[in-house]
Amino acid sequence: MLRSLVRGGAGALLFAIAISGPGFAAEPATGSDAQIREAALAFMRENGIPGLAIGVAVNGTERFYNFGVASKETGEPVTNETLFELGSMSKTFAATLAGWAQVNGKLSLDAPVSTYVPEMRGTPFGGLTLVNLGTHTGGGFPLQVPDEVTNDAQLTAWLKAWRPRYPAGTQRTYANPSIGMFARIAAQQLGMSYPDAVETLLFPKLGLTHTFIRVPAAERAAYAQGYNSKNAPVRLHPGVLADEAYGVKSDTRDMLRFLEANLGQVEVEPEMQRALEATHVGYFRTGPFVQDLVWEQYAQPVGLNDLVKGNANVMVLEDNPATALIPPLPPQPDVLLDKTGATNGFGGYLAFEPSRKTAIVILANRNHPTESRVRFAYRVLERVQGVPAP
Repeated sequence: MLRSLVRGGAGALLFAIAISGPGFAAEPATGSDAQIREAALAFMRENGIPGLAIGVAVNGTERFYNFGVASKETGEPVTNETLFELGSMSKTFAATLAGWAQVNGKLSLDAPVSTYVPEMRGTPFGGLTLVNLGTHTGGGFPLQVPDEVTNDAQLTAWLKAWRPRYPAGTQRTYANPSIGMFARIAAQQLGMSYPDAVETLLFPKLGLTHTFIRVPAAERAAYAQGYNSKNAPVRLHPGVLADEAYGVKSDTRDMLRFLEANLGQVEVEPEMQRALEATHVGYFRTGPFVQDLVWEQYAQPVGLNDLVKGNANVMVLEDNPATALIPPLPPQPDVLLDKTGATNGFGGYLAFEPSRKTAIVILANRNHPTESRVRFAYRVLERVQGVPAP
């Protein structure tokens, strides 16, 4: 493993490269490393980001790039073990848990919600399938659980009273309530709460040792301070379905391992590999991508404009026509799967390309525009894949 540190003057950014992989010999930083460093510093300046962590894997060789500070108050530098809030990237674990439950015969993704939540029988919510919940095609949920819903009893009452705005499966409307319930149902079918299911079952089976919903006291020093768009320090506040929809905290090492597991590049038990593959099945075509279980899938070659369009606010805040794929599209090799995520104080991006055996993790401790993040990620992928710099 090679580590190099570059420090500037007062208040300057820390830059670290760590390279590892099977049979990989230590070597000097490459030209692509310098290009990534330059792009990262520009990205941070443009978005006022205090701390940035990047993990990239290509054919089993991992590179980590760390910049800036985990906290402006303490000056603690970002490392591979700095914990960041994942925001909606957390949903990829909800999908994986549902895949695990299905592989182990605990649920069927094609079954209606009422099969597993009997109190919803006879309601529109009860008639939705788990696939509808996991693909944002349930009929028009709001983006967030309403503010007046503050406990599970109120959540149940709200779901019973909910009425769709359009037929299930005809529009995609990005929604935390549907993914949150998707995750909760999967955990309940395993006889566990969602935090217990992911922390004691899913994360260990994936080999993730530094990923949490409930950050232990011993790890709180590693938890980065987040900053909102006004540069005020903020952290995630608990709420109904927050754990399920956007509550995971992790670091670049664990998240890169998770993506490499999705690529089949690290060894997990066969049932877990099947669970991961279940999240790569395409169910609906919408905008520039195919909607899998949480993951968004783009056919290669992937253009930057399509990635920007697919991650634009219109895809998050508005209804978008969806066309069901019948039968569903099995996992494809020549695609890019991605997921963005943000909380009030953090923003990040995950992507992997099966045919190129490439994965990227970007984690930052300031809320910033998604488009800027996607453009930066695209540039990093170009550099690590050897695309000549413009």
